[in-house]
Amino acid sequence: MEEKEKKQKQKQNKKQKHQHPNDQTSKPASDFSFKPSSEVKGLRFGGQFMVKSFPIRRARPLELLKILSYPPTNRNNNNSSSSSKIPFPSTTAFLPTNFTILAHQAWHTLTLGLGTKKSKVLVFVFESESMKLAVDRIWPPEIPLGEANKKLIRGLTGSEMARFKFRKGCITFYVYAVRKLGNMGFSCSDDLRTILESVVSLKDFLDHTAMLAMPHQRSINYQAPVAMAH
Repeated sequence: MEEKEKKQKQKQNKKQKHQHPNDQTSKPASDFSFKPSSEVKGLRFGGQFMVKSFPIRRARPLELLKILSYPPTNRNNNNSSSSSKIPFPSTTAFLPTNFTILAHQAWHTLTLGLGTKKSKVLVFVFESESMKLAVDRIWPPEIPLGEANKKLIRGLTGSEMARFKFRKGCITFYVYAVRKLGNMGFSCSDDLRTILESVVSLKDFLDHTAMLAMPHQRSINYQAPVAMAH
């Protein structure tokens, strides 16, 4: 009997350890595991060292809404600033550049399918808009993926983060909640939860056509019926 109980406990522990990365929104925001920026997990590349040289760029606010398939901002008839406020004002995101998307496809083809064609999207939700603006001033607008861990994550000394990872077909989302070291709670927990729920609800991206920018603009040419199977 004791051996059976031990085996059952071991199975339960294994299930908890191997919990799917997309099932991370059940906890309340106060229970999210914050760690110093020097200790939190960063981006993972496996054996795909080539992709470390592929650049990512800072996204515009509307681009983040499009990639999350988030409803557009509602505007009232009176053109007041409050009615046209863009959601998630304390959030900064980095998306793969057009070069990165095309390079992933080329690398996948040249390696006869062995090279990854998966891109990464980084989303940083700060505890306040002022913290976001201060960090935006020191972060570069474009950076190679291989330097993201050092400059975007480890470089935020005096901060702590909670990390969430979601695999959505050919795109892997890394979401980081960022607050000052030693602070309790998370003042933008509602925005964080909304973003996490939006990512979880996304269908798998089958290709990168939804993220390719048009030649005359640096924005995502998003078409929901093509990119997502709603």
